[in-house]
Amino acid sequence: MTNHRVIGIGETVLDILFKDDQPLKAVPGGSTFNSIVSLGRAGVNCVMVTEVGGDHVGDMICRFLNENGVSSEYVFRREHVKSPISLAFLDEHNDAQYMFYKDPSPVALGGKLPEFSKDDMVLFGSYFAINPAIRPIVGSLLHEAHDKGAWLYYDVNFRKNYIADIPILKPNIEENMSLADVVRGSMEDFDYLYSLHEGDAIYEKVNGFCNTLILTDGARPLRVYTPEGCETYPVQPIETVSTVGAGDNFNAGYIYAKLQGMNDQAARIAMAQRWSQDVCRQLGNNISDALVASLKNEVINP
Repeated sequence: MTNHRVIGIGETVLDILFKDDQPLKAVPGGSTFNSIVSLGRAGVNCVMVTEVGGDHVGDMICRFLNENGVSSEYVFRREHVKSPISLAFLDEHNDAQYMFYKDPSPVALGGKLPEFSKDDMVLFGSYFAINPAIRPIVGSLLHEAHDKGAWLYYDVNFRKNYIADIPILKPNIEENMSLADVVRGSMEDFDYLYSLHEGDAIYEKVNGFCNTLILTDGARPLRVYTPEGCETYPVQPIETVSTVGAGDNFNAGYIYAKLQGMNDQAARIAMAQRWSQDVCRQLGNNISDALVASLKNEVINP
């Protein structure tokens, strides 16, 4: 393992999972948050840039980060504000439909912020990365990281409920893509953004913004587009317990592979899929103790 630091920038919520309308588990979550916690569990030096309320849920979130090896130094605690809650309802395929409950106070992201170096890796995405309320702060952080030579990974993760705001949000999304070394998006993301449904057309649309595009399509094969061409990778069918956190842990696994010095794209994708599949086999947002132990053993005995 190298001494690189991974900096996550994103929202944090308390996920409450339901099956057949009954609560199963409550665990801190959020797209980037899930990735960073899994990386922390695997022994990676990580910090999380986010905000939570000054409430009991906020206490839980900070404690959860620290328990999993992630620094909460840059978690902005907002007194007199409630931490956001997400209800995830698992269907018959164990895919989730979400309902979000947030304090009406707009996101602020104050407090201490990190300084970047060329050895840093930055993971960011979802609405937090394009929210107009904090775009001046987030945009400045991303530009600073890029200018300092950090490596950036952007997960588009665009949700349907923001479609009406696309004219306002699209410039932020495209700026994010232009700053990132790797962009991951789903077919659904680019359908919402550009009304495009075919991989080659999507890459032709965005290759002016990004160099490497990882395009996922649910259980169908994923594609990796680079200036050298397109590679296709099958998705292994597995029996799932919950798909919450599947994409987030794909991101984490890809970053972990890069940290391990895996420069081959196929090796990175294989590691990303391994992490994603692991989290799908359990009820939670992060990689299992068994995978953590296996990874650490592989580092000791390559």
